[in-house]
Amino acid sequence: MGKIIAIANQKGGVGKTTTTVNLAASLGVLEKKVLLIDADPQANASSGLGIDVEAVSIGTYQILEHSNTPQEAVVPCSAPNVWVIPAHIDLVAIEIELVDKENREYMLKQALAAVKDEYDYILIDCAPSLGLLTLNALTAADSVLIPIQCEYFALEGLGKLLNTIKSVQKIHNPELDIEGLLLTMYDSRLRLSNQVVEEVQKHFSDMVFETIIQRNVKLSEAPSFGESIINFDVTSKGAANYLNLAQEIITKNTPK
Repeated sequence: MGKIIAIANQKGGVGKTTTTVNLAASLGVLEKKVLLIDADPQANASSGLGIDVEAVSIGTYQILEHSNTPQEAVVPCSAPNVWVIPAHIDLVAIEIELVDKENREYMLKQALAAVKDEYDYILIDCAPSLGLLTLNALTAADSVLIPIQCEYFALEGLGKLLNTIKSVQKIHNPELDIEGLLLTMYDSRLRLSNQVVEEVQKHFSDMVFETIIQRNVKLSEAPSFGESIINFDVTSKGAANYLNLAQEIITKNTPK
């Protein structure tokens, strides 16, 4: 039975896509079968794994429209054991098109029912907003992973996201869990980074992953080569961080 994890935060630039891509690749290397769903119209997760976004004819848009099945949309990518349902800029229109549909928040959940058992993990890269796309992801997911950047405004907006998660739990998906808060872009030399880590750990103790993603030049370079950090430079600090995170998630989700 696959576990669906949405990677969400309505704040842009916190490392959502970087986390989705590299967590998927790390889980793949650890011999888990992974499906990555790109639910962000910017399609960075798709291009970050070497997929030509312009050539996408069936992707997340068609899945949400129920005009194609997930099986028809899945494509292989540059990471071993990882498959992708890519996004295309046309995904921008889906928010407007779903508005009048009945059960519009459940479109993704219904579509994924057919493939959930075929993968160990299904990761959804959410758009940096709390619109219908993200709502679909949270309704379909078993849990949500929240990346938080180690900077001054880190906790701003987190309350809003947690409230959204609460209302999704209440109305659409009572089973939704919080997989964890992931601290990203950490720089040990900066006092501010350390303060944010302390703050987040103090407020959310058990919810915070032990793994912290450090600032790493290789992590920023990898997407331009269409590769995950694991393929690009497995010896880098970024690769070690994401492999640790993948291991932490596997341990957490393995029945004792």
